[in-house]
Amino acid sequence: MDWNDRYSRHYKLSGFGAAGQTKLQQSSVLVVGAGGLGCPALQYLAAAGAGKIGIIDDGCIELSNLQRQVLFGTGEIGLSKAEVAATKLRLLNPEIEIQEYAVYLSTENAVELVEGYDVVLDCTDNFNTRYLLSDLCMLLDKPLVFGAIYQYEGQLAVFNVGGETTTYRHLFPLPPSPLDALNCNEVGVLGVLPGIIGAMQATEAIKLLTGIGQPLSNKLMTINLLDNRTMLLDIPKNLLEEINFPTSLQAFEAFDYDYHCGIRETSVQGISPEEFMEVCRKGDVLVVDVRNADELPKLPFEHVQIPFHELSDNLRKIDGKHVIVVCQSGKRSQIAGQFLLEKFGTDAFISHLEGGVLNLEKYNNG
Repeated sequence: MDWNDRYSRHYKLSGFGAAGQTKLQQSSVLVVGAGGLGCPALQYLAAAGAGKIGIIDDGCIELSNLQRQVLFGTGEIGLSKAEVAATKLRLLNPEIEIQEYAVYLSTENAVELVEGYDVVLDCTDNFNTRYLLSDLCMLLDKPLVFGAIYQYEGQLAVFNVGGETTTYRHLFPLPPSPLDALNCNEVGVLGVLPGIIGAMQATEAIKLLTGIGQPLSNKLMTINLLDNRTMLLDIPKNLLEEINFPTSLQAFEAFDYDYHCGIRETSVQGISPEEFMEVCRKGDVLVVDVRNADELPKLPFEHVQIPFHELSDNLRKIDGKHVIVVCQSGKRSQIAGQFLLEKFGTDAFISHLEGGVLNLEKYNNG
């Protein structure tokens, strides 16, 4: 092996050495999601010398990302996350292969994208993609390093490794209601948290690829940054018999993960921020904010605030002929609008604000 000063600290590391570095350089890692978790994971994997790194993300960089996605800069707002990440990782380490995929991961392309990599990192922020990745990695027998964040708390686990292997479905057998599946767009997140969890995901990947240490297989680690308390829990090794999930690649490609996770098509009409402001200026409209009372920013005009989970008990407060439902990002308002549509029928015209209050703010700020 030729000495490479880039990895000199690995060569000198007891238990790792040249053999570990060689294994790492001959390995491949797929990182799904180039956001808060993916950015630090990608940076450390590239710097460490993972031979091939794949990046899947169909999103573009937004100003609100920069509080935690430190791979990106202000001048790159609007550009593809996958493409910008790949460019910067090639500058960080031009000796490795970087392959970017600026696509949405689905059952139509997932098998082709995942099967060529040794280890997969789940750095996503939605349940349908988490279940999709877990099921596929189980079917392809791929180690999956899972990470998740919520406000001040992070989670980390390794699936499909060891004797009696566990999957994401062993940890969370059934998807939560879409209303309970809030991400950092709705509830916020401390900026350093995904940096910590993402770096730990990279660590678990390196352990798996080089054979050092003890991976978090069949265990869930949680950390709360407010009090630095950590917990290590065993993941149950038995699956509920009534769980519906694909058990073959053919079944996987036919499986509807949106429907499985409660994401249904709705008939409630969405309106743009421009249309919303015009309707509000004309008056004779009831704006219903279904966010929780502590969510920011506050609406600067007259409205009724009814948190979604209290909506069914407060229908008497909704007496307008034209009702516009709003929330933080447009997810809860769409579901709430459908609920009201089914309750009121033709007695009221129900619509919801597309993209929510965050989209409205972008529009108002030009």
